[in-house]
Amino acid sequence: MLAIILQLIEILAPVFICVALGVAWVRSGEGFDTAMVTKLVTVIGTPALVFYALVTANLDKGLFMQMGLAAVAANVLFLLAGMVLLPLFGLSRQAFLQTITFPNIGNVGLPVCYLAFGDQGLALAIAFFVVYVAIQFTVGIAVVAGGFSFRTLLTMPVIPATIIAMLFLMTDTQVPKWLLNSTEMIGDLTIPLMLFTLGVSLASLRLGNLRVAFGVASMRLLLGVAVGVGLAWVLGLQGAAAAIVILQCSMPVAVYAYLFAQLYNQRATEVAGVVVVSTFMSIVSLPLMLVYVL
Repeated sequence: MLAIILQLIEILAPVFICVALGVAWVRSGEGFDTAMVTKLVTVIGTPALVFYALVTANLDKGLFMQMGLAAVAANVLFLLAGMVLLPLFGLSRQAFLQTITFPNIGNVGLPVCYLAFGDQGLALAIAFFVVYVAIQFTVGIAVVAGGFSFRTLLTMPVIPATIIAMLFLMTDTQVPKWLLNSTEMIGDLTIPLMLFTLGVSLASLRLGNLRVAFGVASMRLLLGVAVGVGLAWVLGLQGAAAAIVILQCSMPVAVYAYLFAQLYNQRATEVAGVVVVSTFMSIVSLPLMLVYVL
């Protein structure tokens, strides 16, 4: 039992410490350019991290496809569940559907998977992340905005980074050492920046209706666990692959849900409450999920 507790601390302490530092930074009155850092992570850091993780992980191509299939299936299942359940509780689909379908598979998911399962875990998590995010930033935005555009997908730097990495892998071409070193160095900055920025964002959010926030956050967690465990079983995933799918599906609500709600004027204060409550719930749920998958 002590060994399990120590393992959980080793995995989760760096995550929560980085987030707490972000919260403390804002609470101390220091400035932080969230828009600039978010763009830096999105445009430069994440593509470098994705490229390096994929070309160095020696992932089986079939396993990569399975992770992508799991990401698509999870998106569809969360979407369908939210479409059915939200009206039953008198909640707006346009405002709250994204809180059900947008788990925080980037800021929280990638670090947790990396710390729990090392480089292979990170590569598997990224395979899930790339496909899931591509859908989030097209179909997901369309749900909130009421419109769909392929332009958003085409302008996501993580997509070409993934394609280039897959070209190297499929053609068995050796990646130049300078490119590996560069993407490794840039990618190493990404996860700490993600977590720190998450802390800054959480400290800046204003809570809305706590009853709604707790209800939707609980729905997100329960659906996440059910979908993750179900997909791992249906797809016949084993070991780290099964664990990554379960963990990524069980993540709290992504901060992007609040940003989109604010951008398109969809009950942003209440959505912010869901994000905050869901993230605090993960302090309990993530250790339990890690005990289950490890």
